[in-house]
Amino acid sequence: MLRRLLTLVAVLVAAWLAACWFLFVRPAADTGAPAHADAIVMLSGDHRRLPSALALARRAVAPVLVLSVSRPTPWPRAESLCRKGRYASVRVLCFQAHPYSTRGEARHMAGLARAHGWRSLVVVSSTYHLTRARILFRRCWDGKLSFVGAGSDWRTLPYDWASETAKLLVQETVERGC
Repeated sequence: MLRRLLTLVAVLVAAWLAACWFLFVRPAADTGAPAHADAIVMLSGDHRRLPSALALARRAVAPVLVLSVSRPTPWPRAESLCRKGRYASVRVLCFQAHPYSTRGEARHMAGLARAHGWRSLVVVSSTYHLTRARILFRRCWDGKLSFVGAGSDWRTLPYDWASETAKLLVQETVERGC
């Protein structure tokens, strides 16, 4: 009996790790920055997202960089960009999502995109977060979306994967709307 239980647990853990590989390490192939978009959107969270978003801005992928920030932001550079309203030749807009969540960010960006007449967005987030961000943004907005993954701290990946797994399950069962 104990041997069967241990085998079952091992199979479940292996299946979860395989799912993590496809969902959080190597998410779907439609990710990557296009040559041009109407806006670059950096989701709040890991500080490694900002350099990726700024690299896209320096390449002039879009004329607008939108930063989702918490208040107070733990990122002095993001706070400075929000105050200045510019980075290189790109206009910088900042917002705080209500509720402070990926869903709140997707809802806010959908409204902002409609208000500005944007038809294409490049969303920057941690690679492990792209699957869920893609689902939520597609539920909230029907424009063209591209996704760019930023690096993560390998030491926190087990926690990040477990957290994203739980949030993804909630998103796919309980909270199906935008």
